Amino acid sequence: MSSLCEAPRERQGRGYTAPRIMRAGVAFAIVVALAAGPVSGAETRLVLLGGGRAPEAALARFVEWAGGRRAHILVLPWGSVDARDGFEAVRDSLRPFAPGVVEAAPSAPLRDDARAELRRLLERATGVFLAGGDQQRLLDALSDDVVAAGVRARYRAGAAVVGSSAGTAVISTLAITGEGDFAVIDARQVGVRAGLGLLPGVILDQHFIRRQRENRLFSLVLAHPRLLGVGIDEGAALLVRAGRHAEATGGQVMAVDGSHRAELRVSILNAGETFDLEKRKRGRAADRVNK
Repeated sequence: MSSLCEAPRERQGRGYTAPRIMRAGVAFAIVVALAAGPVSGAETRLVLLGGGRAPEAALARFVEWAGGRRAHILVLPWGSVDARDGFEAVRDSLRPFAPGVVEAAPSAPLRDDARAELRRLLERATGVFLAGGDQQRLLDALSDDVVAAGVRARYRAGAAVVGSSAGTAVISTLAITGEGDFAVIDARQVGVRAGLGLLPGVILDQHFIRRQRENRLFSLVLAHPRLLGVGIDEGAALLVRAGRHAEATGGQVMAVDGSHRAELRVSILNAGETFDLEKRKRGRAADRVNK
């Protein structure tokens, strides 16, 4: 199975400092996201893909959560240079699991008629797929408040959501843009923007171990100790239910807890191992999501 809209390599530069306006917007996003929660009675479900070859078990779980043969999956391919190619890559990757309908969102940027069409598509979607590509391009599309609010509302109403590579990054409260100087541990050198905040209290990174991205996640966790860092490696996925119960599949996931002053506590999750994102500790075998 091919990778789903491969993420570009990060753009690094010495002396990079996030703009003040960006930092202010990010601070506001953290406050809003930490206060967010699901619609009463709806269980939230996320599949976070680290990039590269997606684990079949993770894609199968997404389709199952979305309704299986009755699933109505909406693909947001806005991170791709060619949105049609991005959509087709996702559709082909899901075909072995026989979802009912897989359709593409209108091309970004969205005008009024396209926004109305997106709202209609979201209303009937039982699953939403945030495809990979370039985080900045995807975040530009999601900076439209109507678009972002629609995705959040559908997720909180119970639609399953999957992010792949850049699509995983934008699910964060803070979304790592891929720009900055990652040779140092300094949050001022890591480019971030306000993300969707579907997983409040968590910063997500992807292609994590393969591309040695520990410095940038460590930097952000030290600067924002209320946020738990989660790095998902290529070929790995993290399945999350109720915004809390998480299970690694297909490869390794790293959880980084900076809530203990200047000390970072790192947990490495192998496939089948679980983690409680709320309590910030390993879960039990009985907590497995993918069962």
